[in-house]
Amino acid sequence: MWNIPNILTLLRIVLIPVFVVVFYLPVPWARLVCALIFTIAAVTDWLDGYLARRWNQTSPLGAFLDPVADKLMVAVALVLLVQAEASILLALPAAVIIGREITVSALREWMAEIGARAMVKVSMAGKVKTALQMISIMLLILGSSFLGLPLYWPAVVLLYVAALLTLWSMILYLRAAWPSLTRMPDQA
Repeated sequence: MWNIPNILTLLRIVLIPVFVVVFYLPVPWARLVCALIFTIAAVTDWLDGYLARRWNQTSPLGAFLDPVADKLMVAVALVLLVQAEASILLALPAAVIIGREITVSALREWMAEIGARAMVKVSMAGKVKTALQMISIMLLILGSSFLGLPLYWPAVVLLYVAALLTLWSMILYLRAAWPSLTRMPDQA
C-alpha cells in the first residue's frame, strides 16, 4: 500500500487544501505558488501511473485514488478560477469539464459493477484532454500575463479545446457503453 506511486497520489490529495489556502492569500506571489502546486500535481498524476506500471506496483488503492486525486484537483482549481472571475467565459467550460468527470466516473463505476469496465477504459482523446486541461488551468492560475507574455486568451482557448475534447471523449465512452446501458433487464 505504501509504495511511491500511492504516496505521490496521496501527495496530490494533500496538496488540494494547500492550493486553496495559497490561492486566497493576499500576497503577490500566491498565484505563482498555486501554479507551481498545480504543476506538481499534474506531473505527479503522470508520474505515479508511470512508476506503478514500470515498477509493477499497481494496487487497488492506487487504481481508486489516482483518478479521484486528478478530478478533485481539476474541479477545485476550476471552481476557484470561476469564483475569482465570475463570467460565463470560464463558467461554461468549467461546468462541461466537471460535469463530464462526474458522468464518466459514474459510468465507469456502473460498468465495473456489471463486469464491463474495460469497455470504458481511458482513451487517447481522454489523455489529450487531460494534458490540455492541465496546461490551460495552470496558465489561468498564473493570471493575465507572466514575464510579459500574455496568458489569458491562449489559456481560455486551450480550456475550450479541452472542454470540446471532454465532450468528445465522453461521447466515445457513452458509445462504447451504450449496448450495456440500453439492454433490457431480462437480457442480462
